[in-house]
Amino acid sequence: MSTSEFNDTDILITGGTGSLGKKFIEHALKHLGPRSVIVYSRDELKQFELREHFHRDPRLRWIIGDIRDRERLSTAMHGVDFVVHAAALKQVDTAEMNAYEYVRTNVVGSQNVIDAAVAAGVRKVVALSTDKASSPVNLYGASKLCADKLFTSANLDPHNQKTTFCVVRYGNVLGSRGSVVPLFRRMAAEGKSLPITDKRMTRFWITLDQAVQFIVDSFTLMRGSELFVPRIPSMRVVDLVEAVDPGAVTHEVGLRPGEKLHEEMISTVDAIRTYQRGDRFTILPQCGVADEDMLVAGRLPDGFCYRSDTNDQWLSVSEIQELIA
Repeated sequence: MSTSEFNDTDILITGGTGSLGKKFIEHALKHLGPRSVIVYSRDELKQFELREHFHRDPRLRWIIGDIRDRERLSTAMHGVDFVVHAAALKQVDTAEMNAYEYVRTNVVGSQNVIDAAVAAGVRKVVALSTDKASSPVNLYGASKLCADKLFTSANLDPHNQKTTFCVVRYGNVLGSRGSVVPLFRRMAAEGKSLPITDKRMTRFWITLDQAVQFIVDSFTLMRGSELFVPRIPSMRVVDLVEAVDPGAVTHEVGLRPGEKLHEEMISTVDAIRTYQRGDRFTILPQCGVADEDMLVAGRLPDGFCYRSDTNDQWLSVSEIQELIA
């Protein structure tokens, strides 16, 4: 995909001190040619550490702020061309015990991002979603589904004269903060039995590099209101354990609060508004923007559902070992 539209522009990323943010900043500085990359996040220590990591690159700007604070967001987005919205509360079991906090950040905070972007005349916004937002069974997934709807409907706001919004949804990110791989490695080194939620469990898996490239490509492809889903492989949790520690002793601990046995990125309901082209699926909005020609050209079969356990792409143990190496 062409990256020329990013040349000499200002890009803001919310939640920019996370694993995805760090990788996106690295990619942007190397390949996109921006005038500046603005990191908007709450944690001053993480900002300091990241600032040192990038050797205080003068193209980086650092703003302390919370997406719950609309006024601060509006100030931060002044003069910005592109926004990556990555800030969110994400732990599934924690959400079940702190529901309203997740609503305040993931739902209200997302609307604040939308309002600030429209007010500042931002050109394009890509919001990051999760497989847990499809047919959600937990509060985290439900809050992200609400956020998805906010962003895909923001293009219909009559007060929005300039800003285009879309959403990207993907699965578990290899190498992200909170990944189970470091835990498994540490326990294996200590000779401990490795805890498996359920031996039948499957997950979608994407690398940080793939996730960042998918986001960048989505800026180029977006027309407004789409929800983009990458075609990525699944992995079995038992294969992940075998890749980390061949022959490891394991024990099942059961599903955590709000956890699914298998993940889903496109439900059968959404599939009727979804077309496939190249490396991605594109879910069209339920109202407003639509492209029937594209939908017909890449129409999915009746009853299609994109789930981690029925995926047609799978990672083998050796492939997982290569990825986590």
